[in-house]
Amino acid sequence: MVTDVSGRLLPQAILVRRIQCTGGTASIRVHFDPRRGLPGKPPRTHMVAGALVTTWGSLAVTLQSSAGLGLATGRELSVDLAHGDDLTLVMTVADRGPAVLTPPSIALELLESTDKWWREWAEDCRFQGRFRSDVIRSLITLRLLTFSPSGAPVAALTTSLPEHLGGTRNWDYRYSWPRDASIGLGAFLALGKEDEAHSFMHWLLHASRLSRPRLEVLYTLYGKNSGGETEIPEVSGYADSRPVRVGNAASTQHQLDVYGWVLDAAWLLARNGRKLHGETWRALSSFADFTAENWARPDAGIWEVRGQQTHYVHSKLMAWVALDRALRIAKTRRVSSRRVRSWSNERAKLAADIREKGFDADQGSYRRSYDSGDLDAALLILPILDFEDVASERVKGTVDTISRELSAGDGLLYRYLPETDGLLGREGAFLPCSFWLVQALARLGRKDEAAGLFERLLGSANDVGLFAEEIDPGTGELLGNFPQAFTHATLIQAALALEDA
Repeated sequence: MVTDVSGRLLPQAILVRRIQCTGGTASIRVHFDPRRGLPGKPPRTHMVAGALVTTWGSLAVTLQSSAGLGLATGRELSVDLAHGDDLTLVMTVADRGPAVLTPPSIALELLESTDKWWREWAEDCRFQGRFRSDVIRSLITLRLLTFSPSGAPVAALTTSLPEHLGGTRNWDYRYSWPRDASIGLGAFLALGKEDEAHSFMHWLLHASRLSRPRLEVLYTLYGKNSGGETEIPEVSGYADSRPVRVGNAASTQHQLDVYGWVLDAAWLLARNGRKLHGETWRALSSFADFTAENWARPDAGIWEVRGQQTHYVHSKLMAWVALDRALRIAKTRRVSSRRVRSWSNERAKLAADIREKGFDADQGSYRRSYDSGDLDAALLILPILDFEDVASERVKGTVDTISRELSAGDGLLYRYLPETDGLLGREGAFLPCSFWLVQALARLGRKDEAAGLFERLLGSANDVGLFAEEIDPGTGELLGNFPQAFTHATLIQAALALEDA
């Protein structure tokens, strides 16, 4: 895909597919059958100067070929290539703008410029450690998952790729979660990509302007509420998994942990020397106020359980982080003593509440929720929160108990005990939790164990180094929406923790 279409008359998006025959002969099949939306509206079609133009109102998609193929929609074309032949196909998109045709020869020049741009961008990555190539692959993926017009980071590019093949665990991830974006911000910042990190904070200010002091769980790429969740019965998903969904009902939930992730990201910016503008600080202060007033409420938790809300320990810990990071930032600014006192008092109450109700002495571990003895792999971030001393028995006990009791084998982890979320079917192992385990082990000084686990996890990527959210521990098949920003951001966190160790 061509990155830079600014400064000259080019389409808004250009996809170039080039096939070269380097030996013998090759029979190539070309199939072009675009639809808009789900279940899929067919386009109007016509030819312009050898290019196939498909339109839906103000949206146009064009296809051109270097071989003079008789392009058409909905039917397969074949072309035979001999040694030394090549075929270039160029697809462009124009939305409410001119459908500019880009000849294949020009498209290939643009692709070479794109390759040069990406190599220079990657070369500038600050990380020089042992796993540099894997870190850069994930950093590129996070950048590709950022919607340039608004700066919004998207969780994944897909909807309804199943977490259980043939089952109903199929969700729409084509939105921006402030939680995932905050983790990505930390990754960009740590690797010297400050512009990308700062653009997220600008986007969040825009997106949250109508809901403050409450943060939505997720937003559209233009910073709007995602609306409801709809099932599309006419469409079958991967491996005939149904239903296919558009929209995500988690948007209506109260998830307390989001405030901690966002304020922690803001603290990383402030600690890195980036001055937070007045409007930014007003928004962050309102999030801290909301946390101080609402931390005692039950919530849906990080895993967006679609049932009765409860007092999740991870959510309480991240609420503590929200107040703690707000107080840290407050030391660098003028903040009223009344506000500081309120945040400090609520932080202390919350810490006492977590230590009293959230720790299971019999297991030697923090538990999933106040009213349950179950475990939660999200608590593997405990060593990096500064809530407990990293050398404390509570921290070590939590990491060891989770890694043992939630194990799916070979370092893979379930996020909680399977079949305890009220949904049909059994999900796969959750890859971000395994990368959090790497980070936790590195923080605890268990470097060799952490590095060995990290290398095994890297082997579960696909052939071009991309990860989904989950993996089948038996077959190694990737599950869920793809590629997943959450997984790639936690991979970078794990690599950074190993390097620090």
